[in-house]
Amino acid sequence: MAYLTTQAGQPVLILKEGTSRRRGREAQRNNIMAARIIAEILRTTLGPRGMDKMLIDSLGDITITNDGAAILDEMDVEHPAAKMMVEVAKTQDDMVGDGTTTAVVLTGELLKKAEELLDQNIHPTTIVSGYRKAAQKAMEILGKISTPVNIEDRQTLKKVAITSMASKAVGAAKEHLAEIAIDAVKQIVETRGGKRIADIDNIQIIKKEGKSLFDSQLVKGLIIDKEVVHPGMPKRVENAKIALLDCPLEIEKTEFNAEIRIRDPTQMKAFLDQETRMMKEMVEKIKASGTNVVFCQKGIDDMVQHFMAKQGILAARRIKQSDMEKLARATGGKIVTNLDDLKPEDLGVAGLVEERKVGEDKMIFIEQCKDPRSVAVLLRAGLERMVDEAERAMEDALSVISDVIENSKIVAGGGAAEAEIAKHLREYAPRVGGREQLAIEAFAEAIEIIPKALAENAGLEPIDIMVELRAAHEKTDGHLMGVNLYAGKVMNMHENGVIEPTVVKEQAIKSATESTSMILRIDDVIAASKPKEEEKGGEKPPMPEY
Repeated sequence: MAYLTTQAGQPVLILKEGTSRRRGREAQRNNIMAARIIAEILRTTLGPRGMDKMLIDSLGDITITNDGAAILDEMDVEHPAAKMMVEVAKTQDDMVGDGTTTAVVLTGELLKKAEELLDQNIHPTTIVSGYRKAAQKAMEILGKISTPVNIEDRQTLKKVAITSMASKAVGAAKEHLAEIAIDAVKQIVETRGGKRIADIDNIQIIKKEGKSLFDSQLVKGLIIDKEVVHPGMPKRVENAKIALLDCPLEIEKTEFNAEIRIRDPTQMKAFLDQETRMMKEMVEKIKASGTNVVFCQKGIDDMVQHFMAKQGILAARRIKQSDMEKLARATGGKIVTNLDDLKPEDLGVAGLVEERKVGEDKMIFIEQCKDPRSVAVLLRAGLERMVDEAERAMEDALSVISDVIENSKIVAGGGAAEAEIAKHLREYAPRVGGREQLAIEAFAEAIEIIPKALAENAGLEPIDIMVELRAAHEKTDGHLMGVNLYAGKVMNMHENGVIEPTVVKEQAIKSATESTSMILRIDDVIAASKPKEEEKGGEKPPMPEY
């Protein structure tokens, strides 16, 4: 219970009974500790030698991964400061699709260094101000050490994709998946207002157990996770003319109650025949437009299915809206909401539409589309967990390739960019002076956690590696020098093919700095009381430690 006391010693209640409150250093220490614990959990997953985490949810479902965003998404985090760390990972994933672990580990280290400064009685706003100046300088440095890349340079794109998948458990299939990712992203690139846009939402990822990772393939078209609605319909249609319908192919029942009085059997027959005739007319309209494949977002009546089968039309129903939009982009067709408006020019085109059995499920493949603006990737692997990890690896690869295509700038990986930023920040700090200088130097030390953690996870001696790395960065081409974890030495990362999109590094530094600033500025945590056990029904849970 929080209260103030008057001069007469009379307590004045301010907050509800059961409310907990922490102030000053205690609140800061608690928040920093919670955020650092999250960073420590992810730290061991960083880099190609990072370890995986096994997460078991309340239903007993298992996830095995070292993807930062996936780990934090699966974890049921209670502490508010820890929830902010989850947001950091989510922002990083939404914006650039990679570098989530880097962003979270960097946030944890910035908070650790800030705590040391707080212990020296440096005010949180001074630390925040120093960190912001350091982040701004880091952006400038990244701009200087970035290398422009030609998006037609397939070799470089492949290296970027393989680097992003280096920590994933997809083994020797990295190259195969990288090739698929490059082809997929290049197929969906479009130019808007003079800028290249590669929206990876236009790439459909379908995963099925069975076969191996090497049997994963790119489909220049789409895969619909439905089967042909009627057994009498063709299972394969070449030179398909595809109608995309957003209207039900069935007779809608009237909304209001109606009474029909029928006095003799012929009237009954006429009534039923009229329904059949209306359905037949629907199919005739579809056939008249030249359609031989129908994808319908709504339902298709059994009688309509029968007439379609007679006309040799392949049809699927209840297609998701997102898939309908992708079908329109892939086949060049238009989604029609009224059958009367269906014209031959609204039809999509595909070289082949075929129902195939993949694993235990039947799926419809729409292939050989001419210059599709939406494509599908079919991922295969012998184990459900492996298919899930392959999906995460593929998403990272697609994200980094789209980042490079949109921004066309890369930096050396393996901690090279971070070591170069740290070097320049140490030179910059004395020019700022005052107490902010200490915060900038702390930022420089914090950002070196990335090469240090990479070395630790690979079983190398971090101090020796950091000494070697700092010495290497004093040379002319120092900004390319990073840690080769397989050789256990500091090497030129460009020559070793370890490269990353600049935008991934920029976003990680921005996210980490902003979340650190927000956590440091909190000096009071007021937690409302939990609902009483009568209201909740059941045992009252213990109050969380905020």
